[in-house]
Amino acid sequence: MPSSDYDPACLPDLLPLYYRRLFPFSQYYRWLNYGGVQKNYFQNREFSFTLKDDIYVRYQSFSTQIELEKEMQKMNPYKIDIGAIYSHRPNQHNTVKSGTFQALEKELVFDIDMTDYDDVRSCCSAADICSKCWTLMTIAIRILDRALREDFGFQHLLWVYSGRRGVHCWVCDEAARKLSVAARSAVAEYLSLVKGGEETVKKVVLTDPIHPFIRESLTVVENYFSQYALQGQEILSRKESVDKVLALVPEDVRKELQQRFQNEKKPESRWKHVLDEASRKQSTAKKGQHFEKEIMLQYCYPRLDVNVSKGVNHLLKSPFSVHPKTGRISVPIDLTELDTFDPFAVPTISLICEELDRPRTGEEELEDTKEKENEMDAAERRKIRDFKRTSLAKYVKCFDRFLDGMARSWKGELLRKSDLQKEF
Repeated sequence: MPSSDYDPACLPDLLPLYYRRLFPFSQYYRWLNYGGVQKNYFQNREFSFTLKDDIYVRYQSFSTQIELEKEMQKMNPYKIDIGAIYSHRPNQHNTVKSGTFQALEKELVFDIDMTDYDDVRSCCSAADICSKCWTLMTIAIRILDRALREDFGFQHLLWVYSGRRGVHCWVCDEAARKLSVAARSAVAEYLSLVKGGEETVKKVVLTDPIHPFIRESLTVVENYFSQYALQGQEILSRKESVDKVLALVPEDVRKELQQRFQNEKKPESRWKHVLDEASRKQSTAKKGQHFEKEIMLQYCYPRLDVNVSKGVNHLLKSPFSVHPKTGRISVPIDLTELDTFDPFAVPTISLICEELDRPRTGEEELEDTKEKENEMDAAERRKIRDFKRTSLAKYVKCFDRFLDGMARSWKGELLRKSDLQKEF
């Protein structure tokens, strides 16, 4: 099978190999166990599996990494979702007294889906994406990552490509995991700017003074606006697109711009006319008008599914899950290489399974001999080496770096707890 070709019909044959030899279970457990700082944290976590023919199994939970591995290798889920940490083990939820089984904690999560941008992209629609509209995901990550770190003080943010048309963010700081529904809602609302459904023409309305968060977000948008909106989406080229932009400006400005646009066909020059008119308006208006900023934000600002962020018991697709339709692995995104991240370069399950079949190098043969001499950890070491032989390796490495950063926090927390115990 050519590496670029993924056939969904082959998924049942590929998943057993993926879960047996490639899924990074040790890193996965290390993440969700959070250093063992809190008792039963991993054991009380809900997992849900979507099996072949859309069979959906909720309230799965596991005592150990080995138990999780065995069950995933037995069930070979098409999709894995991660839920909350509950008051009791989720797999025993039917045995506890009614009303006592409750979601207590979960990472603060964000889900950004390209389908929510269909009114501002002409290159693709629905589940389709291309390099032109992928810029929207880059902008979303830049804006939200900065705000969550600088405005809220969170440090441990895991950004993950969904495998098809969007990105997810897992905010893993202890303070984020303990947030109430009200606090999660407040964060989600703070970060939401584009409001209204299909029937709403003007989805961004700015008032004076412009909030510092919006100013910071505009700085990001300005870096990408020309490339994304003027060149990629040609919003000031075709008449239909131009009319949509002009609908967002005051009526007197609209008439002026319509006249100017008749003599000026270049998108960049047309945009300069918009900026000139905005500047003229702002110097004369008693009440500030910011229509040029509103246009940029409406076309480029992140569109959040706030319900995903608000609920503690909301499930979200797991990192390293396989997308059944594209075959792509849901992989962590390295923010140091964000502008060059290519969703189409993310490996498919067929590619990494094919890479496993390649002949071993002399170095790997030598390692095999050593393993046979010391059988104790042979299986675990082989698994580590297996994904290192595939295109999945760089993404697992990125995940490792994220976990190392969190581990420093866990150690600090464990030290703090032991110091407190000494005092008493």
